[in-house]
Amino acid sequence: MILVNALGDACPLPVIKTMHALKELGGAGTVEVLVDNEIAVQNLTRLADNKGCTIETEKRSDKEYRVTITAGEAVEETGDEETLCTIPTAQKKVVVVISADHMGEGNDELGKILLKGFLFALTQQEKLPSTILFYNGGASVTCEGSASLDDLRTLSKLGVEILTCGTCLNYYGLSDKLQVGEVTNMYVIAEKQMQADLILRP
Repeated sequence: MILVNALGDACPLPVIKTMHALKELGGAGTVEVLVDNEIAVQNLTRLADNKGCTIETEKRSDKEYRVTITAGEAVEETGDEETLCTIPTAQKKVVVVISADHMGEGNDELGKILLKGFLFALTQQEKLPSTILFYNGGASVTCEGSASLDDLRTLSKLGVEILTCGTCLNYYGLSDKLQVGEVTNMYVIAEKQMQADLILRP
């Protein structure tokens, strides 16, 4: 049994920590996760359902929940051995498009927190995107002062291509502020999306 303490952790850390623990099991076993809110419990329930695991939840107090996820034994289907609770891989060529400094519509400050969480979550994926494109308001995310620079540098070191629109950098006065990746143009931005198997627009 592996114990994961995710008390006080913001989304998506409880899910990411649990995924790492499930991978560490390497087969059958149990992961016990401590979280402090109902949303985290719901997220872990979906994770368990998606991975074919069983799950039990216990509310210990208003600020503490215990979630027990059990991975099944290896099973044989048509002669092939499959293990429950495996982490799926993404399509071969994924391009992520960031066109604003926030994620979603509504409150921009919340949107910035969500985008930072999304980029961190990308660093934890089994299958990484091939390219991340930044343009319009998204150009600032790769520049000095961005809260996501460490995560983008990590992605770059892992082989993810980080490209920022040069016209956008010029328009926002950020040409000398780029901190990670390379400057690109609209032809390449269009080309990368045309060649992609999947385009993500958070």
